[in-house]
Amino acid sequence: MDWIEGVHYYINEEGLFVLTERYHLERGYCCGKGCLHCPYGYESVPEPRRSYLLEQRAKGNPDKNATEE
Repeated sequence: MDWIEGVHYYINEEGLFVLTERYHLERGYCCGKGCLHCPYGYESVPEPRRSYLLEQRAKGNPDKNATEE
């Protein structure tokens, strides 16, 4: 896959490389790292981190410590 900036990834304000939801969907599975834009409900992230990330997402507060992959 050829990655396209703004489609598959972007660089955030802190200069970090962040993978988008589209990238994750094209990959096809949750990697378990707690990625910021995970469209799979963090299904492979171990507890208790998975519950924490889902709670933060529901509150509209993405975890600042979520992996920006």
